[in-house]
Amino acid sequence: MDIRGLGYVTVASTDLGRWLGYGTQVLGMMADSSALDQGLLYLKMDERPYRLLIQQDSRDGFGACGWEVAGQGAFEQAIAELQQADVEVRRATAEELRQRQVQALACFRDPDGNRHELFWGPRQDFAPFVSPAAVSGFVTSDLGMGHAVLPAPNFDASLDFYQKVMGLGLSDLMKVRFTDDSAEPEKRIHFLHCNNARHHSLALFECPIPSGCVHLMVEVAALDDVGRALDRMHAHGVKLSATLGRHTNDEMTSFYMQTPGGFDMEYGCGGKVMDWQRHTPFESTVVSHWGHDFSVGRQ
Repeated sequence: MDIRGLGYVTVASTDLGRWLGYGTQVLGMMADSSALDQGLLYLKMDERPYRLLIQQDSRDGFGACGWEVAGQGAFEQAIAELQQADVEVRRATAEELRQRQVQALACFRDPDGNRHELFWGPRQDFAPFVSPAAVSGFVTSDLGMGHAVLPAPNFDASLDFYQKVMGLGLSDLMKVRFTDDSAEPEKRIHFLHCNNARHHSLALFECPIPSGCVHLMVEVAALDDVGRALDRMHAHGVKLSATLGRHTNDEMTSFYMQTPGGFDMEYGCGGKVMDWQRHTPFESTVVSHWGHDFSVGRQ
């Protein structure tokens, strides 16, 4: 399966107004609120009409990852490969195509029930991105919109699915404990990449998460953008989930904060651009070179 990148994500929300304020005033994204009366809020990060689609729902939580393929042929081939692996695939309705603004869309789930969408041919009006919070720019383009970390309690089955069916490659891995107790079972985290140079577009965490997502990551162009977002987070009373730090694997300098969806948002810059022909996966024994104190999120 030739997946080019994470094209968008969808989020379920009981209060679109909260996401409107959070998306524009804290994240610094542009908002298209013209479809709010239809229960839809689009958040724009670049030249595409949106990268986050917030949908009115009876719950707050993650919706789905939208994976982009190159064209109609790749789309049909991907559906065939899913069906050959006995994965139930549903083609989108005309209304779903209108909402997603794509040529074709198919929906399916992984072995842990996480929702995914395949698409090709995003509709683009090439309207320039102008951040309401003066963000200099988000790093997207061929790298996709960022990454998502999803819960995978059935870890081996899900990892097998992503690698053998969806064709994602292993970037690296780690094992973590939440306490200093050596008797606590380690939880695995595997970082996976698709056919672009972003270090990982997806990661799997061996733990159930009620919101359906551990965190999303968006990357901005400069360290000053990260610092100003941290200031905006404090100014708007958003809870910090992890302090500023620099990761060992993708070298991202970032902080984590809560979202209205009940999952975290990693906001960072300086992510490593990979040469997969020269890379060898490894196991990290530490999460970060410095910073990233996650205990603040549990206080």
